[in-house]
Amino acid sequence: MNCREISQSFSVFKCWVVVCTNQRNRESLIYICKVGCCFVKKLTMALSDSDVKKQAEEEFNIEKGHLVQDQRVKIMQYYEKKEKQIKLQKKIQSSNMLNQARLKVLKAREDHIRNVLDEARKHLGDLTRDQSQYQKILHRLIVQALLQMLEKEVIIFCRQQDFIVVQNSVTPALEEYCKTTSMDCKVVVDPENFLPSDMCGGVELIAQRGKIKISNTLEKRLEMISQKLLPDIRTALFGNNSNRRFMD
Repeated sequence: MNCREISQSFSVFKCWVVVCTNQRNRESLIYICKVGCCFVKKLTMALSDSDVKKQAEEEFNIEKGHLVQDQRVKIMQYYEKKEKQIKLQKKIQSSNMLNQARLKVLKAREDHIRNVLDEARKHLGDLTRDQSQYQKILHRLIVQALLQMLEKEVIIFCRQQDFIVVQNSVTPALEEYCKTTSMDCKVVVDPENFLPSDMCGGVELIAQRGKIKISNTLEKRLEMISQKLLPDIRTALFGNNSNRRFMD
């Protein structure tokens, strides 16, 4: 008798017990009890040690399979999580390296632009060597500052070595200012206070006791022009930026 037959016989025995219990038949119950005892004895004799070991081994293998499958799933989930973390770390590292490389390129470009502007600043001093040309420049700088201020009294500061050239430029500058605005203005070149001699040149104008000040030195003009022309300077040095959508 194998395990399947024992299971079927036990199911039939259970059905008999249920039927007899429902009918409340004493003789039938006694009979069923005797049959049950015989069934147990027969079952005990039928189940040998080898069958018990075999059944226990089957149950053990089934349970072991469940445990192995559960642990396999857990291990797979663990390594999938680790793989995702490694991929994310690689992406972050790659992004950081790319950003660092971009910053280095931008810094190198800015340093190059700064060197170009420094070189241009060194050549500003060449403008003062030609006195006639430099006087025309001072004339335009003074007229521009006067038109911005529109004041009746103005004081001009300049370098000590430019004092005479600035004085010679004041009269024609005033004539052009009066002709343009139909306004009178008193302009004085300060003979005591001068701009630093290491400056490249130009003038500074003040009015209202220093409340209004316009700096039209050559350095300031270069700074203004360089900020305005900075996109053109970048294009001339490094070419057009392919990532730039708007050129205005």
